[in-house]
Amino acid sequence: MSATLMVSPGAVTAKQAKLSEILGGMGRTLVAYSGGVDSAYLLAEAHRALGTRAMGVIARSPSLPASELADALAVAASRDIPVRVVETHEMGREAYRRNGPDRCYHCKTELFEQLADIAVSERWGTIAYGAVTDDLGDDRPGMSAAREFEVRAPLLEAGLSKLEVRVLARQMGLRVWDKPQAACLASRIPHGSEVTVEKLRQVEEAEGWLKERFGVRVVRVRHLGRNARVETGKEEVSVLQAALGEVRSEMAKWGFLSVEIDPEGYRRADPLPIVNMEVT
Repeated sequence: MSATLMVSPGAVTAKQAKLSEILGGMGRTLVAYSGGVDSAYLLAEAHRALGTRAMGVIARSPSLPASELADALAVAASRDIPVRVVETHEMGREAYRRNGPDRCYHCKTELFEQLADIAVSERWGTIAYGAVTDDLGDDRPGMSAAREFEVRAPLLEAGLSKLEVRVLARQMGLRVWDKPQAACLASRIPHGSEVTVEKLRQVEEAEGWLKERFGVRVVRVRHLGRNARVETGKEEVSVLQAALGEVRSEMAKWGFLSVEIDPEGYRRADPLPIVNMEVT
């Protein structure tokens, strides 16, 4: 991840003020929370603006690693922010399991349906999620689901980018301010290949082992049937390549009979502000 990008302190401060104004006018708000920096910052700001009138909701499902769920709950608990865990059942949706390009739409639909039910039964006025301006340039079927359920995107409404959110999260003292992006486990399965609980388990356990064994921060195990392609940060590729024999031997335990380390590394941009950046 880049550590050389800068932002305008004045612009960030103005956007933060706008975000506070937006949140202050939203009333009782449920925040779709995943534990990533965008949703964590949104939840923390909502809690600061609304107090007990804001609550996070995080989905427990086979597509979210258990370690990610535990960490997300710990982050919220450290700031005394209430979070409710709900069981989502996207695996029960044939269109989700089919794993077309619109998979995320069906996943988010499952989540937002549950949040909408909670909102109606408990009289929450607003549902919000952590979309940022960067998401506008991508193919994001989940955003279509958000529009259908009238889910607000306060960070996006305030004009905040992911880089700016990281700066503000760091200023706030959120320990996830520099957390790498972590798409759901289903994203490791190529479109057109069915999503199954077993495949998700294989990916989760293989990635967990790689992180623990080699200390890599970013890792993706692309599930290609009996084959796997491992992507990690460019600076960590050589570490895995040097231990390729061990990696192949261990990953065979999860059914991957052939393993390759992508020499180009993980290529999705994930900007970080310069380490000494301060917003005033």
